[in-house]
Amino acid sequence: MILNEVNFFSEVLTLRSTIYVLLPQRTIAETKNKRTPKYRTLYLLHGHSDDHTAWMRWSSIEKYVEGLNLAVVMPAVNLSFYTDMAHGGKYWQFISEEVPAVARDMFSLSSKREDNFVAGLSMGGYGAFKLALTHPDRYAAAASLSGAVDIRDEVVANERHGEAWLDGMRNIFGDLSKVPGSKHDLFVLAKKVAKAPVKPRLYQCCGTEDFLYAGNVRFRDAVRKLPLDLTYEDGPGEHVWMYWDKMIHNVLAWMLPSFK
Repeated sequence: MILNEVNFFSEVLTLRSTIYVLLPQRTIAETKNKRTPKYRTLYLLHGHSDDHTAWMRWSSIEKYVEGLNLAVVMPAVNLSFYTDMAHGGKYWQFISEEVPAVARDMFSLSSKREDNFVAGLSMGGYGAFKLALTHPDRYAAAASLSGAVDIRDEVVANERHGEAWLDGMRNIFGDLSKVPGSKHDLFVLAKKVAKAPVKPRLYQCCGTEDFLYAGNVRFRDAVRKLPLDLTYEDGPGEHVWMYWDKMIHNVLAWMLPSFK
């Protein structure tokens, strides 16, 4: 595998942005062959306190994807919750439009729906489901690891984080009372995509000792009432990298039949 650091000026964010892109190493013959198929792509999203380097630093993702003919795109979105912020950058437009366009322009990545996947942890789990449920025509599957999937109660309305956290949420979402039932609400997005002709496969997991566990159970139960393909796993685990490194291995096995 070859790790590429992409530095570019983001027109959406009007600032210098960085993306890590992990690519399979092609042979000389494959490099010269113009008919070599484009790579399947996994967009791998970071959590609230991390950045684009987190998955490479804290997990064995490079080892796990070896031999899968899979590119892994890891963008940085700061503390945005993968959202066009009320007071900040347009990170939803960045992650949903600009990142795929830039990555495909620079590397040989497939744009076919069946070749595109998205996964993430914590805040990134929310972002992964948000992308796939908003754009089911673009992603074949999405995975949330310990995701902040119940944005209404666990992130926006939960006062246990304190006033500083709520101020940060207001910078992102604006009026917090308008978040439930909106385009930011995964429960709403799941109901909407359940009626669509094309639906992404979903994978969801969370440790039973994780502070986000109750919200994950609520989302699981809601989705199970819909005509959606959801694979759910839970078991002992906290909100830590030891758990996520284990579960991203399971995600790849679920996502890609060729993975062992």
